[in-house]
Amino acid sequence: MKRLTIVLLLAVLLAGCGLNKQARQIEALEKCTYEISSADSIYLAGRDVSQLVKNRTLELRNVPELALALFRKNIPLKARVNLTISNPTSTEAAINQFEYIVLIKNQEIANGFVNQTVSIEPGGTTTVPVRVNSNIYSFLSNGKTMEEIIDFVRGGESGAAERKGVVTIKIKPTIDVGGKMVKYPGYITINKEVSSKILF
Repeated sequence: MKRLTIVLLLAVLLAGCGLNKQARQIEALEKCTYEISSADSIYLAGRDVSQLVKNRTLELRNVPELALALFRKNIPLKARVNLTISNPTSTEAAINQFEYIVLIKNQEIANGFVNQTVSIEPGGTTTVPVRVNSNIYSFLSNGKTMEEIIDFVRGGESGAAERKGVVTIKIKPTIDVGGKMVKYPGYITINKEVSSKILF
């Protein structure tokens, strides 16, 4: 009986230590800095956007795939957004998985889920690739928006005036607390001014 009591006390203490560790990790997570470091592998309606810019063919009439996608009301956007997380604390920060929302001009263009454990050592930095896969017809069906995006992309051409825009990513991390997955309250918001010269 005495041995059982000791075992139970040890179990409670270990569980308490585990929860305390998770609390420290959550605190570290809150103090981390988040930045969109780059975006690449951008495909619009199956066409490599960087090649369209390079070849100076970003005209609707020169991209039949895009014209067809507009007609079908299904414009697939695929991209990889690289999210850099830096941990300035003395405690490891960890995310088990996270939801994300991508916005341009406060208008949602994509959302998804990254099922990947991310650990950031004390004082360390890690980059997490976020794969974006979305139908952005409702975003591009506005003629003015389409013109603004084409103007922005053209800013990546040699000799063209640089264009800038703000991309926002909101993430909601999920953390393993005592064997249970707990979602972070609210979203962590990252705003990034993106240059057409850097992007392409």
